[in-house]
Amino acid sequence: MTVEVWWARIADARPGLADDLDANEQLRLAAYTREEDRARFLVGCAVIRRVLGIRLLLPPAKVLLDRACTDCGRPHGKVQAIDAEGIQFSVSHSGDLIAVAFHPGTPVGVDVEQVDPTIEADSLAAVSLAEVETKDLTRYGPAERARAFTTYWTRKEAIVKATGHGMRANLRDVVVSSPDQPAALLSWPGYDGPIALTDLDAGAGYTAALAVLSDRQLKVHSIDAGPLLSLGSGPLP
Repeated sequence: MTVEVWWARIADARPGLADDLDANEQLRLAAYTREEDRARFLVGCAVIRRVLGIRLLLPPAKVLLDRACTDCGRPHGKVQAIDAEGIQFSVSHSGDLIAVAFHPGTPVGVDVEQVDPTIEADSLAAVSLAEVETKDLTRYGPAERARAFTTYWTRKEAIVKATGHGMRANLRDVVVSSPDQPAALLSWPGYDGPIALTDLDAGAGYTAALAVLSDRQLKVHSIDAGPLLSLGSGPLP
């Protein structure tokens, strides 16, 4: 099973990419007050629309996306493609990086996080890690603990994104392997579906993980989105 992961950076943002967005996305873009947040959102939308546009033979702006929240109906929910032949995707961004994972038919979840060495890893562990994971975290020295915690976090986030639980999930119930072991879901009471999980190489200062609702071995094809984003906003090759 091959999953495409397209990687972009804040530096890939440019004004012309806004032409790819629909009206709701334009409003959300304008609402951001910080330039880096605007850039992350813009680039993430553009990658989704341009990759799907190639698959569907449509200009990016003509790709139909649904962002309706399942709770309130407002356009801030998990983004899904309409009439996209079952294509599944997931987007994440942190720091300078934006990642978008695509699979032709199986739900995926991707998460990338910039490692903040100043975070209170022990305090965060108390509300997001299982007891066994919190105990395991104490094996790491102060300099390594932030990265270890962030590895735990990205693995869990990738899983709940893939299953669709998202923010409704109690991350303390989702038990994953230790950061120095291959990524795997060890247990999750109430969930008995398949999960394939792997760490991604996001470069120095970042951790990232990819989850797919499958029991097949994952193959990841990483692609630089920069060249795609540098093209004009008309029909893409």
